[in-house]
Amino acid sequence: MTRSIFRWALVSALILIFSAASFAEVFVSVRIGPPALPVYAQPICPGPGFMWTPGYWAWSDIDGYYWVPGTWVVAPVGMLWTPGYWGWGGGLYLWHPGYWGPHVGFYGGINYGFGYGGVGFVGGEWRRGAFFYNRSVTNVSVTNVTNVYNRTVIVNNTTVSRVSYNGGAGGVEARPTAQEQAYSREPHTAALSAQMQHEHAAMQNRANFASENHGRPAIAATARPGDFSSRSVVAARAAGGEYHAPTMSPREARANAGNFNNRGNEMNRGSSTNRSNDGFRPFTPPAKTSTASGSPHGNSGSFNQGHSQNEYRPQSQTHSGPPPHQSAPSHSSPPPRHQSPPPKEEHHR
Repeated sequence: MTRSIFRWALVSALILIFSAASFAEVFVSVRIGPPALPVYAQPICPGPGFMWTPGYWAWSDIDGYYWVPGTWVVAPVGMLWTPGYWGWGGGLYLWHPGYWGPHVGFYGGINYGFGYGGVGFVGGEWRRGAFFYNRSVTNVSVTNVTNVYNRTVIVNNTTVSRVSYNGGAGGVEARPTAQEQAYSREPHTAALSAQMQHEHAAMQNRANFASENHGRPAIAATARPGDFSSRSVVAARAAGGEYHAPTMSPREARANAGNFNNRGNEMNRGSSTNRSNDGFRPFTPPAKTSTASGSPHGNSGSFNQGHSQNEYRPQSQTHSGPPPHQSAPSHSSPPPRHQSPPPKEEHHR
């Protein structure tokens, strides 16, 4: 009996160790970049305890990029969601998976919207075991949620760029702060089973693939994970940028995952690896503009939550009536960093 208990404790400890280590790994590496983030509204929060997880482009080795709709998920008590992100390095686009933790860590500076403006999360906070929602940036009605507050978010974005990856030519120029690096070393929990099932269900729908929707998915967001019924889904209002078909098949674009489990080794590879990126960037490159904030992330964690990509309309300081549906915002991208860009761009404007 004692031996069984000891064996169970040892296995549990090993699982925790490997789970924590997995967040430093890259699980997908691709030679072509993801489309821009589509423009869509946030479904109303279903009820207390739900936390918004933004939509993202996932990868299929058979059919390429497909859209995983944003959705409300019942959050682990006291935990916050750090979204996954695509980062460019060594001629490849690398996927860094999201995770649950006590703080929101680095997610590439990507402006996913609805509280995830590139730095941290301003859509809500935990108070004494209950989650409170900031109605200035999230679509919450006091009819079914009473834990609400209003905190205005200052908007510095001035462009309509919706870049969906970090680094490289045209990518978001952001680096983790010392605080975000400290957060990355905290105990983490991987995506919930409901989130994984949600992603799997999205992959089963051909309409979610970029090759079919050209960056404008018909199911951009849902009220609950895996619920793609007409009463729950929200369609994209527009694609985030001009879509261009890739110049290689998904199988040709997929890099050998076994060679890229260590991000540090991948980022330090030589120039021969840089020549592997002969795919495309399926969006119009962002305008080279600066923001008023002077933040290295370009937005100081704030973002556009108005009715259009360039408009911000804060909610009145009251607790009655739901805010209007809000579009995922634009992101102001600084000039590309000093790193060798993909040498071949085989699309035409």
